[in-house]
Amino acid sequence: MALSAFAARALRPPPLQLEQGAPARTTCPRRHSRVEAELAASRPGSVAASVRAGPPRGVSLGINSPPLQDEPPKAFSSLAGALCAPLFALLPRGRRRRMHDLRRRWDLGSLCRALLTRGLAAVGHSLKHVLSAIFSKIFGPLASVGNMDEKSNKLLLALVMLFLFAVIVLQYVCPGTECQLLRLQAFSSPVPDPYRSEDESSSRFVPHYNFSRSDLLRKVDFDIKGDDLIVFLHIQKTGGTTFGRHLVRNIQLEQPCECRVGQKKCTCHRPGKKETWLFSRFSTGWSCGLHADWTELTSCVPAVVDGKRDARLRPSRNFHYITILRDPVSRYLSEWRHVQRGATWKASLHVCDGRPPTSEELPSCYSGDDWSGCPLKEFMDCPYNLANNRQVRMLSDLTLVGCYNLSVMPEKQRNKILLESAKSNLKHMAFFGLTEFQRKTQYLFEKTFNMNFISPFTQYNTTRASSVEINEEIQKRIERLNFLDMELYGFAKDLFLQRYQFMRQKEHQDARRKRQEQRKFLKGRFLQTHFQSQSQGQNQSPGQNLSQNPNPNPNQNLTQRLSQNLTRNFNPNLIQKENRGSQKQGSGHKQRDGSSSNGTNDYIGSVETWR
Repeated sequence: MALSAFAARALRPPPLQLEQGAPARTTCPRRHSRVEAELAASRPGSVAASVRAGPPRGVSLGINSPPLQDEPPKAFSSLAGALCAPLFALLPRGRRRRMHDLRRRWDLGSLCRALLTRGLAAVGHSLKHVLSAIFSKIFGPLASVGNMDEKSNKLLLALVMLFLFAVIVLQYVCPGTECQLLRLQAFSSPVPDPYRSEDESSSRFVPHYNFSRSDLLRKVDFDIKGDDLIVFLHIQKTGGTTFGRHLVRNIQLEQPCECRVGQKKCTCHRPGKKETWLFSRFSTGWSCGLHADWTELTSCVPAVVDGKRDARLRPSRNFHYITILRDPVSRYLSEWRHVQRGATWKASLHVCDGRPPTSEELPSCYSGDDWSGCPLKEFMDCPYNLANNRQVRMLSDLTLVGCYNLSVMPEKQRNKILLESAKSNLKHMAFFGLTEFQRKTQYLFEKTFNMNFISPFTQYNTTRASSVEINEEIQKRIERLNFLDMELYGFAKDLFLQRYQFMRQKEHQDARRKRQEQRKFLKGRFLQTHFQSQSQGQNQSPGQNLSQNPNPNPNQNLTQRLSQNLTRNFNPNLIQKENRGSQKQGSGHKQRDGSSSNGTNDYIGSVETWR
């Protein structure tokens, strides 16, 4: 301790001598570290206390004043700095000054701050000049008018601010060029056809089957207030659930179906009656079994609807069967994914010829409660899988082949009979649609039953089946397993598109015929008014006509002659009466006027009859 005090006393510099005329300075230390403050407090004559402070605020050094004693750098504010300060003080005064200036000059933080401050100041100054020039160019002529008072200037400023605010809001609400408000070409572009090719193929369809006019023209006289009934045959995984909801929730009716929240079934009564007009899953439930086929529905629906009535009191109903078909490969994959999730359809009755099939006639493909998690290969390997050719089986009359008894006839003959029966039933159905053509399905249903939907159908191209990636070999195998469905779907698609084209052409022809009739009607009205004015003019005397019209117009006479020629072309009765009038020239003007008026009345009567 004594040694350190002796070293400090030996290294202490002599006291500073102020020159004459130099202002006094304070000696209080500033911005020292805690160690320096403790040393200065313990020993007033130590090195730390001898470091000279700068002048107080507001006091400047004179020109001849000696340079400041070297202030230890801020980096020396620590204990190491306090120990190195005596060594820095032993250097010559000029050397210490140069080192101090060099340290301040190359301080990176100070240099960056100075550059940033000067750069921002320069940018702000330039921006100020640019904005002032722009505003002087824009508002200079307005300000030079001289008659604009302070209120006008404020109003102009408010308008400019409102415009800028509107631009900001527009960019926030409608960023980019995809805004619907900015698509001005939409007003001039024609409205696209909503029934364009929905399967992304060519819109021109080449038919492969020859159908008669009666097969193409499907116009059902459905009387919803009478006893007619629509029966929906729902085939699994064909989009029948979506179409069934459209039937009970999306049709414009005098008495819409009542659908309650939380209930699948809706009440679809006829106007003024407590009787349903729709037999489907969402109206009557699975009354004939889960996903009943053609064989079950044709024998079950009449018994369910009129079972409580006597056979002699049953009304003569018209049962209009409808269904939806789908591409066989997509439907097969969709059913496999549905079975993977645990679906079994065990509640299906499969009633045929008054009895369900035995376990030998219809074996099961799985042994547990369900077939969940089965791979696609196992699903395809089961020979008793009802997913194979499901659409043909559900649309055909199974009583023709002995129901599910495969030993009645050879397999080739059985397949041929089933396919022909399915085609015949499908062709004579009141309506059928295709899942791949939703808008065309909606159009044909509306034209067939004269019932309009509230909102248009939506075409979903992304389904669970489309998410399944299969190679070409698996697809070919699925097509072989569903070869009957593939041929039925080709037949159905050809018939469906031919019906659509036929109905569209018929609609265009009816619209053209209606326009022609409207033109004829307007032309008849014009001729009617012309003959009425002509008959009124003929009742007046020639002298009165000359006195009222001293300068006759030759163009008016030409117009009258043209109208008379048109009248002769459109009214043969008037020509006969004029010929009779020409034969009786000696009968006088009165008789000629009567004949012309009679011809006019006959034409007017014919126009009224046409109306």
